[in-house]
Amino acid sequence: MPFTPVLRAEWIKIRTLRSLLGVLLAVVLVTAAFSALAGLDDSDSASDPLFSALFGVSFGQIAAIAFGAQAVSAEFRGGALRVSLTAVPDRLRWFAAKALAVAVPALAAGLAAGGAGLAVGSAVLGNRWSGVTWGEGLRGVVGCGGYLALMALLAAGLTAVLRSGVATLSILIPFLLIVSFVIGGMSGGAADYLPDRAGQVVLHETWDGALGPWTGLAVTAAWAAAALCAGAWSVRRRDA
Repeated sequence: MPFTPVLRAEWIKIRTLRSLLGVLLAVVLVTAAFSALAGLDDSDSASDPLFSALFGVSFGQIAAIAFGAQAVSAEFRGGALRVSLTAVPDRLRWFAAKALAVAVPALAAGLAAGGAGLAVGSAVLGNRWSGVTWGEGLRGVVGCGGYLALMALLAAGLTAVLRSGVATLSILIPFLLIVSFVIGGMSGGAADYLPDRAGQVVLHETWDGALGPWTGLAVTAAWAAAALCAGAWSVRRRDA
């Protein structure tokens, strides 16, 4: 079967599952809400205003990884994967279509989340936002979309390996909310290459360390690519 109808079939699966659409909406709402809350905190007037406006991404990414995990884990319930692979015997083609069907809506939701977070956050920041240029704001929105899409793909690849959305979320959520900060405080520059820390450099107006906005996003892309390669290997080698 050609790639286009396979992709169309995977897209139909995603848009007809209300839970997945709800998670995509949560990416936008959670990002905007926490960006507004971060902007209300004026205790540190010297903080990075761009990151303050986009701070909600730190929580919106949880919804993004939930989207990637749920989109893939649905295939491992009720024998759905066997049906999918019967229709598309080429397992790598099917998995590539699944990954693309995850990436495109996650990117769209990420761009919307970045735009909403920037609009709300900059309005709440008031005068503290005045030093941020239009180009920096655009870079933050585009980076937000790319970062959230990559985190969704990272979750999708890991779910294909673990065959469980719950297991994926049990690993990634504590890592993003707790472990990454602990490691960052103990390991120095090595923590800059963790997927979340590297990717979020693009959300800052200024940054320290070896990675810049786009090189940091490239590191996150490498993590996502590694997870997808492992997921593709698992789908190809293991029984449905």
